[in-house]
Amino acid sequence: MPLTSPRALLLALLLASTAAQAQAPTPGCDVCATWNADQAPFRIFGNTYYVGVKGLSSVLVTSPQGHVLIDGGLPESAPKIIANIGSLGFRVEDVKLILNSHGHIDHAGGLAELQRRSNALVAASPSAALDLASGEVGPDDPQYHALPKYPPVKDMRLARDGGQFNVGHVNLTAHATPGHTPGGLSWTWQSCDGPRCLNMVYADSLNAVSRPGFKFSASSEYPHALADLRHSFETLEKLPCDVLISAHPEASQLWERLEASVTGGSDAFIDPQACRAYVATARILLDARLEQEKQP
Repeated sequence: MPLTSPRALLLALLLASTAAQAQAPTPGCDVCATWNADQAPFRIFGNTYYVGVKGLSSVLVTSPQGHVLIDGGLPESAPKIIANIGSLGFRVEDVKLILNSHGHIDHAGGLAELQRRSNALVAASPSAALDLASGEVGPDDPQYHALPKYPPVKDMRLARDGGQFNVGHVNLTAHATPGHTPGGLSWTWQSCDGPRCLNMVYADSLNAVSRPGFKFSASSEYPHALADLRHSFETLEKLPCDVLISAHPEASQLWERLEASVTGGSDAFIDPQACRAYVATARILLDARLEQEKQP
């Protein structure tokens, strides 16, 4: 029985939203320490593994020709991600490609160190690439000046909507899912366990979180924020989606699924309705945000 429900995901996303809003512009904030808590790595399905920290997803997709890593957590997450990769029997030096969801410190902060240790190419959307190159988000980002800076990333390749990236037999596709940030990307690929292959989705954040004073309904800095979010909802709910991993793992009930996998095996991670439920929850949060923005 699928674990996903809009009510459960709503609670998870509310917690994530509250944490993001409380984030102080210092690397030692309490939220960052909570997000960066230790998490043992584990296999999700086939050649897809979770190697991130407790509150921030990082996913390793492996092949004999080299590996792909999605997202790098905080700057202080990088050593933990590297250790998790090693504990699974893989080497960070064999990571050939690092993909980014968006340019906030909690998903991009560790990329520079991960790139340095692996010598991998980093791929990000054109908007996120500007953030990564400077180590901070631009003025069109809803959280501009509300997030700490992080080590900048060099040597990037631009990833646009529908763009495909390959390492060995692993093929990943970028899907533009802006709104939470102007440069948000989600990623899809297939993982196989013997003859059984599943559609995997790494979903970017869809929650309408911002700095004080920003309005998704009326922003001169990011005038298409609301339209972008709604377009991203449509994009994600239409994707073939057998297994969902969200940028903040609790938002897709990853920990409940992990617990269920103790008895149910990898099938516990499978829920073809998960992407739709993830979007349904994001819609509820956006509607609440828009109501709030109407208040004087």
